[in-house]
Amino acid sequence: MRAIRIESTGGPEVLKVQDVDPPAPEADQVLVEVAAAGVNFIDTYHRNGIYPLDLPTGLGMEGAGTVIAVGDDVSHRRVGDRVAWLDALGSYAEQHAVDAHRTVLVPEKVELETAAAAVLQGTTAHFLSHSTFPLRSDHTALVYAAAGGVGRLLVQFAKRRGARVLACVSTKEKADDVRSLGADEVILYRDVDVAAAVAELSDGQGVDVVYDSVGRDTFQTSLRTLRPRGTLVVFGQASGSIDPIDVQTLNHHGSLFLTRPAIGHYVASTDELDWRASTVFELLGQGALDLRVHARYGLDGAAAAQRDLTSGTTSGKLLLLPSR
Repeated sequence: MRAIRIESTGGPEVLKVQDVDPPAPEADQVLVEVAAAGVNFIDTYHRNGIYPLDLPTGLGMEGAGTVIAVGDDVSHRRVGDRVAWLDALGSYAEQHAVDAHRTVLVPEKVELETAAAAVLQGTTAHFLSHSTFPLRSDHTALVYAAAGGVGRLLVQFAKRRGARVLACVSTKEKADDVRSLGADEVILYRDVDVAAAVAELSDGQGVDVVYDSVGRDTFQTSLRTLRPRGTLVVFGQASGSIDPIDVQTLNHHGSLFLTRPAIGHYVASTDELDWRASTVFELLGQGALDLRVHARYGLDGAAAAQRDLTSGTTSGKLLLLPSR
C-alpha cells in the first residue's frame, strides 16, 4: 500500500509517498481502508519538528474509512463499520491500524469525507466552546481565523450557545463567509487595530474570551481586547510560538486567565471522545453545521496541501484522498 513517510524533519518537501507493507491490526485495533485523511496544523508541527517524533514516521492524525479487519480482542467494532478518528498517527495512508476504542462510528447520513473533515476540528470547536470556556448567552467571544477549519465551526458552536461573536479574518471574502455563519461583527485583523475595534464594538468593556489560533503575532493584542478577569484561550500557533511572558502581565491587563489547551486532554476518555464527536456528527447529519472542504488532494499532493494550509489563503478543510 501507499503511505506518506518522512525520514527527517523540515519543509513540506520531506513528505514522500512510499510503498510499504499493509499494517496488521494488533489485538485491540481495527484495520481501516482510509477514505479520507484530514490535513491539520499539528501535522506541520510534526513534520518540522516543533512536536518531535521518532523518525522515520508516518504523518496525519485524523481520518475516516471502513473497517476491513478487527483485532482478536475487539468486540464493539465489525468489518464494514464506518469509523472516524482524530489521534492515530500515520493517517496519511491507504490503510491504517487504529486503536478500536479511539474510533467513533460515523452515522449513515454523514459521508466519510465529511467525517474526516469534521472529527478533529469539530471536536476541537466543541471542547473550546463547551469546556475550556463554556460560553453562555451573556458572553462575547473574539474568534481569530474565523474562516478556517476550526474557526468556522467554533463560530457556529458559539452562536448555538447564544454568545455574541466578533470574528477576525484576513480578507473581505472571508468576512462575507463568516457573516453567513452568524458572526455578529467581523474584523479584518491585518488591516485595523484589533484592540481599538473591539473596544468600540464592546463599548469599551472588552470581550469575555479570546480564542486565538494565530499565536505570536496576535498574542499581545489578544490580551488587550479582554475585559478584566477575561480568558485568553491560545489553541494554535500559526504565526509561531509565543515568547515566554511574565505572569505579572496578566495582572496588568486585568487579572486575566490564560490557557493553552490540547485536544488530548479533552477527549482523554472514550466516553468524552464519543460525546464530542457524536455531537458533531449528529449536527452534520441534521444539516445544522456548515462544513466547508476547501480542497482535496491525492497522497502525492500532501506537500502542496500543507503549503496551502500554512499560507493563510484557505477557507475550510483540506483533505487527502488516498485512493486518488
